[in-house]
Amino acid sequence: MNQATSPTPVVTIDGPSGSGKGTIAKLVADKLGYALLDSGALYRLTALAALNAGVDLSDEARLAELAANLDIRFDIANGEVSAVMGGEDVSRDIRMERVSMAASKVAAVPAVRQALLQRQRDFRAAPGLVADGRDMGTTVFPDAPVKIFLTASAEERARRRFAQLQGRGVSVSLRDLLEDIRARDDRDMNRAASPLAPAEDAVVLDSTDIDIDGVLTKVLELVHQRIG
Repeated sequence: MNQATSPTPVVTIDGPSGSGKGTIAKLVADKLGYALLDSGALYRLTALAALNAGVDLSDEARLAELAANLDIRFDIANGEVSAVMGGEDVSRDIRMERVSMAASKVAAVPAVRQALLQRQRDFRAAPGLVADGRDMGTTVFPDAPVKIFLTASAEERARRRFAQLQGRGVSVSLRDLLEDIRARDDRDMNRAASPLAPAEDAVVLDSTDIDIDGVLTKVLELVHQRIG
């Protein structure tokens, strides 16, 4: 589909790791009855495929080849989205810290981003799409009528991730998580290809002191104002 002429509305929700954009995107998509694109999962899937195949994360040509030939799909059941690669549910695998860190590096490779660009745009279909990531509003869907840039302090994002991992029974250091988030932010904001930044026409929401319901209300209000 030519996204430049498509009337299908898109809501983009960009932001740094741990800002809550994935949770908000899923809730917004559910409320609106729209499809959901977790663009970060595509980079995580590419990273997982590279790690499983023993591909060096500095081998740009091989990474781009993996990205272009991923055998993936997203299944939705009981309000949850599952990432399936090669017929196997890898939803838990792509959320591991080593995959998260590898995905941040993979996402900085221009050839990988180009290989995944059209695949992301192909998710745009009636009645609408909610797309979350880091460059949805700036690069992938620049014509989206609603663009949100969701952020929060690094300390708050680290606390959220710490609580999430503890809830899963994973032992982790809060200090290490904070260092990882700051390092990831630095890579994302300073990469040459589609650096993390709000689109010029995006609404910036800081969720440091706002709960999920508060953020959801603000996003839905904006959607109703701009889309109806």
